Amino acid sequence: MTLEILTSDLLGPVRHGFFTRRGGASSGIFEGLNCGLGSSDQREAVELNRARVAAAMEVAPERLARVNQVHSPDVAVIEEVGNSPDRADAMVTRTPGVALSILTADCQPVLFADPEAGVIGAAHAGWRGALDGVLSATVEAMVDLGATRRNILAVIGPTISQRAYEVGPEFFDDFMAENPENARFFANGEGDRLLFDLPGLGLHKLRSAGVTEAEWTGHCTYSDPKRFYSYRRATHEKQADYGRLIACIRL
Repeated sequence: MTLEILTSDLLGPVRHGFFTRRGGASSGIFEGLNCGLGSSDQREAVELNRARVAAAMEVAPERLARVNQVHSPDVAVIEEVGNSPDRADAMVTRTPGVALSILTADCQPVLFADPEAGVIGAAHAGWRGALDGVLSATVEAMVDLGATRRNILAVIGPTISQRAYEVGPEFFDDFMAENPENARFFANGEGDRLLFDLPGLGLHKLRSAGVTEAEWTGHCTYSDPKRFYSYRRATHEKQADYGRLIACIRL
């Protein structure tokens, strides 16, 4: 099966892709294009999947930059791809021929570009990272590399949608403590449950950072198991582990 790569017209001038799970070498609960080196999948299968992604991005596998994602607001500036990835949740670069890659399984993969300045970025933004400022930090790091804030384009890829993201009152309280206006990202669910709008939060944070052109592709990871991995779905199904989707961008 060939790879399925979702793209956005907004990022059209820049090579990029949100890869689905289709077309990979993994099997079992990881069936498809699992790119998570930290998963319990067979290492050989993951390496083969990552090589297929690199080929699709027209870079050598060793030019597929990654970070050790820890749900932080930290951003790594990539000049060359090293052997030991930084502990961070976003990357920026102006180096041609380096593909920035982010892994997700419900969290937001966000790809950034200022095509005029030749600066790109990629971020992993779960609720914690988004709340703590990883998206605005990515924008700031791009500006430091020569990007112009008003020229930065950003696209949120497949992520868990509000209809599938049920949370409890403690989660809501954390957001209210940060800013009472965060109530806009919640809808009533059953009983004391609430439904949280993660991509809505992401778009709000991007616009607050000065990104005027931003969008979500509209794909829900939880609701489409044939195309996407989902941590929450795997948890609900009592699976032992879960695959990781990859999103990439390069100059």
